Amino acid sequence: MERQEIREPNGRIVGFLETLDNGDIQARVIDGRIVGFYRKASNTTIDISGRIIARGNIVASLIWENKSN
Repeated sequence: MERQEIREPNGRIVGFLETLDNGDIQARVIDGRIVGFYRKASNTTIDISGRIIARGNIVASLIWENKSN
């Protein structure tokens, strides 16, 4: 699994994108909560409740929506 840090402009880490072996990506905020997924096979971004948010990969935006202040 590959892990990419998501940072604010000041360098503070706000979350992570974790790429799974099948190419899916899960988004986690800094406290470890999963906030959504990108499903490679269907090319969709899904929030934690299972709702399709977009076609394509905008999973990083879910970190920004759910980050702790």
